[in-house]
Amino acid sequence: MVGKRPRALWAVTMLGLIVLTLGLGSLKADGLSDAGQFTGKPDSVKGSEVIARHYAAGSGSPALVIGKAPASDQLARAVRGTPGVAEVSDPVTAGGLVKYEATLKDAADSQAARATIDRLRDAVHAVPSADAKVGGTTATYLDIKRASTRDNKVIIPIVLAVVLLILIALLRAVVAPLLMMGTVVLSFLASLGACAVIFEHVFGFEGTDSGFPLLAFIFLVALGVDYNIFLMHRVREESQTLGTRRGIQRGLTVTGGVITSAGLVLAATFASMVTLPLVFMVEMGFAVAFGVLLDTLVVRSLLLPALSYDIGRRIWTPGRLAKEAPAAPAKVLDPVG
Repeated sequence: MVGKRPRALWAVTMLGLIVLTLGLGSLKADGLSDAGQFTGKPDSVKGSEVIARHYAAGSGSPALVIGKAPASDQLARAVRGTPGVAEVSDPVTAGGLVKYEATLKDAADSQAARATIDRLRDAVHAVPSADAKVGGTTATYLDIKRASTRDNKVIIPIVLAVVLLILIALLRAVVAPLLMMGTVVLSFLASLGACAVIFEHVFGFEGTDSGFPLLAFIFLVALGVDYNIFLMHRVREESQTLGTRRGIQRGLTVTGGVITSAGLVLAATFASMVTLPLVFMVEMGFAVAFGVLLDTLVVRSLLLPALSYDIGRRIWTPGRLAKEAPAAPAKVLDPVG
């Protein structure tokens, strides 16, 4: 099938993957609330709802403000004057420092509470010589989310660059590794887009953990690149005697059963995680299972071989296979490169 109409095959396949990436617009990776972390409603969540009905929603997890004791009065005024703060505790001093507990009006795991933490930090940081810090559960949620956003911008490019260099060294080419990385990244984005839609409209989850995109990327890119390495390394070996296009057909035939079987086993293993009562584990298990199947059955079987077949031996640029004819033509099949 790859050798008959490769251009039409990879174009249709790529279009389908691009359509799946459109679901990224509905991905909510802002973190999960305490209630949203469970697929059901345990007693802890029910208890929090009772507290919220009778007291300030953030009373169970107050924000902690610590600063220098000489600036105690100014800190107290700054905390009390911050919108979103319901009440402030009496000061507790020790070691030249003063601590206040600020009860928030909103639930500690809500976006409104996180906005209050930002306002609270601005207010106490403006107090001269206080050297104030704001901590607590809500502040921790906020800092983790921002750290995760920063990690996505730093770790993902580093991983892609390192993997690309390894592929270049392994295949002694540039075009083929770029094709491999491009298809793997497209597969990851398509998987993430499909999962975003399924999580919201099928499972009914409120969103995903802030660290979900990065963890899903590490799993899916690592596994996807592995399968592509198995395929393309064998294709390179076959291309030395059969030519690139015949080598692609031969490599796909020889490795197809092994890679597909491995992908099915791995997908089934991760799919078992959807039976757990934790939303993060369900999302991760489903995302990896879906992504592995997409990469195994679509990207490795159709998209990458069709693209490589259409380009021909130029995929080995600048290696010698891009310039030389096959060393020993096949006896049955005429080399096509």
